[in-house]
Amino acid sequence: MTNKDLLTFLDVNSSVPKLSPAGFVALSVFLGFIMTFGFLNNFVVLVLFCRFKKLRTPVNMLLLNISVSDMLVCLCGTTLSFASSVRGRWLLGRSGCMWYGFINSCFGIVSLISLVILSYERYSTMTVYNNRGPNYRKHLLAVGGSWLYSLIWTVPPLLGWSSYGLEGAGTSCSVTWTDHSSESHAYIICLFIFCLGLPVLVMVYSYGRLLYAVKQLGKIRKTARRRDYHLLIMVITTVVCYLLCWTPYSVVAIMATFGPPGIITPVASIIPSVLAKSSTVINPVIYIFMNKQVRNCNHKTP
Repeated sequence: MTNKDLLTFLDVNSSVPKLSPAGFVALSVFLGFIMTFGFLNNFVVLVLFCRFKKLRTPVNMLLLNISVSDMLVCLCGTTLSFASSVRGRWLLGRSGCMWYGFINSCFGIVSLISLVILSYERYSTMTVYNNRGPNYRKHLLAVGGSWLYSLIWTVPPLLGWSSYGLEGAGTSCSVTWTDHSSESHAYIICLFIFCLGLPVLVMVYSYGRLLYAVKQLGKIRKTARRRDYHLLIMVITTVVCYLLCWTPYSVVAIMATFGPPGIITPVASIIPSVLAKSSTVINPVIYIFMNKQVRNCNHKTP
C-alpha cells in the first residue's frame, strides 16, 4: 500500500458521517448479538454433523457448507465490525478494510450459490425418478464449485477491478458502491448479474417447475416422498429468509451505485447491512428446527 493510498483511505474515513454515541452503542449491541449467536448456532450445526453419521447426507453437505461460510463470517468479519463499532471508527486501516470486504463478499456468495445448487438438486431429485444411491462425489464437487465461483467474483477488487472500501458509519467495509467510475460500474453490473440476478432466476425456475410437477402428480407417491416434501419446505424457507435478509442491502447498493450522488447516506445504509448479517443467525435455526433428522439426533446417542 502506497502513501497515496493510505492518505486517500484516511480522507474517506474522516469524511464518513458518524453516528451519535448512543447510535454506536446500539450498533455494537446488534453486531455483538449477531457475532455471538451466529457463531454458536452454526458451530452447533457443525458439531451435530460431525457427531452423527446419519446427518452426513449429500443434501446436508450443502447445508453444512452454508453453515461453515456463515460461521467464518462471524469469526473473521463480524468480529472486526463489532470491535470498530465499540470504538466508533474503523480500526484496521485500508488493508484490514480490503480483507473485511473480501471475506464478507466471498462467504456471502458461497451461501447463495449453495442455495442455488440446493434448489436445482431438489428439482432434479423430486421430478426425475432414479434408484441410485447417494452421490457424494457430485455434491463434494458442488461444494468446491461454490467456493471457486465465489472467488472468481470477489478476488478482482483485490487486484484493481473496483475495490473494497468503508460503508455505513465507517465501521465496516464492502464493495465501493459509490465509486462512479466506468470500471467500477462494469464490475458491479457483472456482480449483480452473475451473483444475484442469475442465481435468483435459477432458484425461481427450479422451484417453479418443481411446484408445478408436484401439483400435476397430486397424491402419486405422496407417502414415499413425504420426507422429500418436508426437506423441500425447509430449503425454500432458507432461500426466502436469505433473500429477505439480503434484498434490502442489494436495493440500497443498486441505488448508491446508479442513483444520484448522495441518494443513500452512509448512515441510512446501516440497517440493511445489519439485516444482511443477521442471516448468519437465522440459517442454522432453520436447519435445527425444520430438519427432522437433526431434531431426532438431539434425543439419541451417536
